[in-house]
Amino acid sequence: MKQEKHVNLNEQSGGSSLFHQPKAVWAVAFACVISFMGIGLVDPILPALADQLHASKSQVELLFTSYILVTGAAMIITDFVSSRLGPKRTLLIGLLLIIIFSALAGASGSIGEIIGFRAGWGFGNALFIATALAAIVGSARGSSDDAIILYEAALGLGISVGPLVGGFLGGISWRGPFFGVAVLMAIAFIAVVLFLGKVPRESNEHRSIAAPFKALRHRGLFLTALTALFYNYGFFTLLAFTPLVLDMSAHTLGLIFFGWGVLLAITSVFVAPKLHGKFGVFPTMFVVLLAFAVILLVMALNIQSTAVLIAAVIVAGAFLGINNTLITTAVMKVSPVERSVASASYSFVRFMGGGIAPWIAGLLSEAYNDAVPFYLGAACLVISVIVLAAGRKDLKAV
Repeated sequence: MKQEKHVNLNEQSGGSSLFHQPKAVWAVAFACVISFMGIGLVDPILPALADQLHASKSQVELLFTSYILVTGAAMIITDFVSSRLGPKRTLLIGLLLIIIFSALAGASGSIGEIIGFRAGWGFGNALFIATALAAIVGSARGSSDDAIILYEAALGLGISVGPLVGGFLGGISWRGPFFGVAVLMAIAFIAVVLFLGKVPRESNEHRSIAAPFKALRHRGLFLTALTALFYNYGFFTLLAFTPLVLDMSAHTLGLIFFGWGVLLAITSVFVAPKLHGKFGVFPTMFVVLLAFAVILLVMALNIQSTAVLIAAVIVAGAFLGINNTLITTAVMKVSPVERSVASASYSFVRFMGGGIAPWIAGLLSEAYNDAVPFYLGAACLVISVIVLAAGRKDLKAV
């Protein structure tokens, strides 16, 4: 019986195999970049949408909520679908849905239509991202840790470039970012068709739709996912609500969140593996989550200071990048369930937090003031630290 060789994340991050990958890996990674662009792409155009479509803050924030909640809810069925259609077909169907619904959002005439089409976009996104990591792992050279780093690099790049592209195209028209995603994702679709071969299945079994819920019975996976739920609440409060507080031009907001995303990408790929190797997953996440809570608290206390808000957003990117990589690593290793099932379970739980955050932030702002959403975000980060501490023993094995 072969013994699996364990490879530490920090040992592989600088390895020569990391960026020497087959075309199939780069095709999926490019599609990941475009997919994750969709998260922050609308950031710079939120003020313009509110103004031109006569929408309230809570209505505009539903662009995030519909997208993220549907993405999270659909995660439950993605493994069920993938085990029957196969990873590649599931991935391509997801890409096709993103193309269709992003184009329809661009052609919309009301905020309600955009919210609805963003929900469809979220469903396609769920089918794609649930199988993208498995596709990269199955096609990549090197260890699964290498694949996770590449996946997080694509995530970070997509999140960082999304606001920049959104700001550039949004400066022309609020419709521009939506049509831009449709075109770029069409290119990604063609690349995946041409270069991605058959993706090996983790199992030949047709898994039950209840498999992700059963996986959450594992204490380590459940607590890690719950930590991510409260973390994502703070994450999306910052990402989705801050643009409305700053109320700047699409170009300016795009540049601010580009700086945020660049730090997120750099720390997720280069800093997180080193901290993981030196201190371990739990101590690093503990400090990072507390630091993010402090940042949100500073934003709440200085809600009238544009300079403080901009600096806080950009600095936060460094901590979010570290946590994103470490929590993904933890989820993939903390339980004995298959990666796709663990990913579906984890994503379902964490996106629930990220999905409700923007809408609640808009409602709290309308009912009270702009500082209250950030206070609540900071409180959620404190809760995430408490939940993480409860799972300390489980994370020691990661």
